[in-house]
Amino acid sequence: MNKISQLVARIFLGQIFLISGLLKISGYEGTQGYMEAMGVPGMLLPLVIALEVGGGLAIVTGWQTKLVSMALAAFTLAAAVIFHSNFSDQIQMIMFMKNIAITGGFMLLIVYGAGAYSIDGYRIKS
Repeated sequence: MNKISQLVARIFLGQIFLISGLLKISGYEGTQGYMEAMGVPGMLLPLVIALEVGGGLAIVTGWQTKLVSMALAAFTLAAAVIFHSNFSDQIQMIMFMKNIAITGGFMLLIVYGAGAYSIDGYRIKS
């Protein structure tokens, strides 16, 4: 049960970033404008998309899980502070707390790794 739970947890965490990154591609101009309105240079959007899509796939497959989890945890905390720190807006507060919870999930991956059903787990056995 532990092996399956670790896989499902990685899929749940990774799919958020994979889908978000893919949606940023289809809504590129709108996302770039929103970033700039929040004081983030729009030219960083390709890096954000690469991190979300590549990082999401890496988490789902369990490849370089600890390293990718560190990067996505830092990214998620930064996004919480930059985009969701208006606590007078209940939706933004909920989004902030969601990001904190996701960061907690990545912290567990940093400590415990990807688990058996992963590329990392396969390489450890080999």
